[in-house]
This record gives sequence, structure tokens and C-alpha cells, in this order.
Amino acid sequence: MVCEIMRDEDFLKQVSEPATQADIPVADDLLETLIAHKDGCVGMAANMIGISKRIIAIVHDGEYMVMFNPEIIKKSQPYDAEEGCLSLTGTRRARRWKSIKVRWQNRDFQVRIKTFTGWTAQIIQHEIDHCEGVII
Repeated sequence: MVCEIMRDEDFLKQVSEPATQADIPVADDLLETLIAHKDGCVGMAANMIGISKRIIAIVHDGEYMVMFNPEIIKKSQPYDAEEGCLSLTGTRRARRWKSIKVRWQNRDFQVRIKTFTGWTAQIIQHEIDHCEGVII
């Protein structure tokens, strides 16, 4: 189901709860909502649809990808970026890393670890910030 975008900053500032297998329907809604906004959005976190769970959906190499409980376990090469967000108006500056190693769980809740670089790394960092209650 395509969901309404959450714009309440007080809600978005809350740290998200860990996701469980019971949250798979939330991931499905998140993915559908991201696809519905594909013209102006490349990533979303569950709190952007009003659900405070650690789930993100991103576009990676032209494909959609969902991560449950993502966390950055290694980062290198800091840089400053300017980013927009579907939940917020305007753009904001953010400190990002060119390369990040991420640990997450897939839809079957199997642990995955992978290094991401460039644009995909920036998207993931933005969405993990959402999970942490960080308003960029």
C-alpha cells in the first residue's frame, strides 16, 4: 500500500525500534511508497511512512533493495554533501562517507554485510540517519 509521507519533525526525531519478521508488511508498504515516488526519491526509511522501525528501502544499481536493521560498521573518506528529503522542505548539509560497510538483515532475516560506495553509500547513510532520529 502506498502510504502518506510523514512530515512531523518531532516524530522523525525519534529513534526507531529494531525490526522483526512481523514487520515484513511494513517493508512492503515502504517499498511500494518509494516506487510511487521514484521520480523524486531514491531511498526511504520506515519512519517516513509513520512507522518507527529500523527498515530502509533504497535504489541500488537500478534495483530496489530493502534492509532490516541496517548499521554502518565501517566508514572512510568523509565529505560534505547537500541533501533533500521527501519528509522535509529544502536541502540541508550533511557529513557523509564515500565508502561504508553495512551490516543488515534481508527479507529472510539473514545477516548480510557489504561495502557500498559513492551515491548508494550516501543514500544508505541518509536513511540510517532517519532510523537514528537524525534530521538532516
